[in-house]
Amino acid sequence: MIRNPILPGFNPDPSICRVGEDYYIATSTFEWYPGVQIHHSRDLANWTLATRPLTRAAQLDMRGNPDSCGIWAPCLSHADGLFWLVYTDVKRLDGAFKDAHNYVVTAPAIEGPWSDPIYVNSSGFDPSLFHDADGRKYFMNVRWNHRGKGTGGNPVHASFDGILLQEWSPDAGLTGPVRNIFDGTARGLTEAPHIFERDGWYYLTTAEGGTGYDHAVTTARARDIWGPYEVQPGDHLMSCQGAPDHPVQRSGHGQYVEAPDGTGYHTFLMGRPLPGAFCPMGRETGIERVVWRDGWPVLEAGGILPRAEVPHVAETQPGGPVAYDLTTGSLPKDFQWLRTPDRARIFRPTQSGLVLIGRESIGSWFEQALVARRQEHAAYTATTTLDFAPDTYQQAAGLTTYYNRSKFHAVMITHESGTGRTLTILSCPGDWPEGALTHPVDPVPLADGPVDLRVQVDHARQQFFWKQSGDWTPIGPALDASVISDEGGRGEHASFTGAFVGMAAFDTSGAARSANFTTFTYAPGPE
Repeated sequence: MIRNPILPGFNPDPSICRVGEDYYIATSTFEWYPGVQIHHSRDLANWTLATRPLTRAAQLDMRGNPDSCGIWAPCLSHADGLFWLVYTDVKRLDGAFKDAHNYVVTAPAIEGPWSDPIYVNSSGFDPSLFHDADGRKYFMNVRWNHRGKGTGGNPVHASFDGILLQEWSPDAGLTGPVRNIFDGTARGLTEAPHIFERDGWYYLTTAEGGTGYDHAVTTARARDIWGPYEVQPGDHLMSCQGAPDHPVQRSGHGQYVEAPDGTGYHTFLMGRPLPGAFCPMGRETGIERVVWRDGWPVLEAGGILPRAEVPHVAETQPGGPVAYDLTTGSLPKDFQWLRTPDRARIFRPTQSGLVLIGRESIGSWFEQALVARRQEHAAYTATTTLDFAPDTYQQAAGLTTYYNRSKFHAVMITHESGTGRTLTILSCPGDWPEGALTHPVDPVPLADGPVDLRVQVDHARQQFFWKQSGDWTPIGPALDASVISDEGGRGEHASFTGAFVGMAAFDTSGAARSANFTTFTYAPGPE
């Protein structure tokens, strides 16, 4: 069985390509650095993280990008002996404008080296590159209309203004006419274009209905790449709209690929809502088998609901507990940080531990020291050990469950006048203005030396613990873990990434006080 999701945790907008016997999936990383995750598989069931290619300022600098901006919907392809990666850096979320800039980078191998970017355009997001059999290349993206109302469905949602197509080359850039080749169906919010060619037809895959519970994959075809495109009978290849009890939800935004034997597969974005309809794991990646009937791809099992389990020659192996040694001098691959390409200013991996350098607050859009990994399970336990010696309440370091700057909980070592070093909780339960910072516990005095911190998350409930010797002691009340999700705060279309758990430090005094973390563990299920 392939068990969906194949990429658990925040891994949205999967673009898949095959090179020989190797499959690669690129997913969006939004404000998390380095940009774009690329996973590799030989069996389609089990995937390993191969690389994050956007690693330097010349390729990506997201300082100042709002939450849920940054890298949207990359497209990965292979042609002319190179891997081609197309991506958007979105600079604005709320309001009429998006300010979305599209780029192309290339590499001779998936591990790199990846080139400096070639700028393409800024007319919209969700860029895609198609390599035709005659050697020509075509660039697509959603055109964003800032005059649209920005809410509701088609035709009210005029901001999603069709799929643009134009010929492109790395030497000449965009050339020739630019045309709107597809306005979508009545579902509206048409985005995520990908083209493939089969049996003399050009097939256009798009996502529609928004990235929430009305999401869908829509397929259209044309004899000429410029259209006109006719929509698949029934409009959608897959959608979970109207099936609230189905274990897979929010299905949409994917790409078609064929195995060497011609078997068809289609990736898709998905969610696993917990009771109460919240998705802490965010938008994940699934895959389904498709067959061809009357010139159209359809789900192998029939209907339009993608399966949680797909019969397959390989078995998906579940992830288990992981203990990270932070004293190796390198950052474990599972971890990312926020926005900045200048990582040396916010952390240093050393032989003595991972040193986080306190910079701006945990609510900053620019330069905050927060290093974290994805939540992949509805219930898990995470622990860390750190040493930190603050001398003001403006300095803090500790363990956090984090979605964005206004949806997080954190247990942190800080300083209180007259008490000295203490342990406290910072909690931000939703988007501004509802997300005012709260302190749901009185400060707990600490002795000198390292402190062990723990969080247990069980669906919508989480509890922090600490110890310096002896047994684990809970600190503070049980907290609402459901806020650390797409649906927390203002809801799914206001933020759409996923929950992380990790280490954080800040120093708003400007003294750059450092904290030293030596261990980190992540284990599915509460202990």
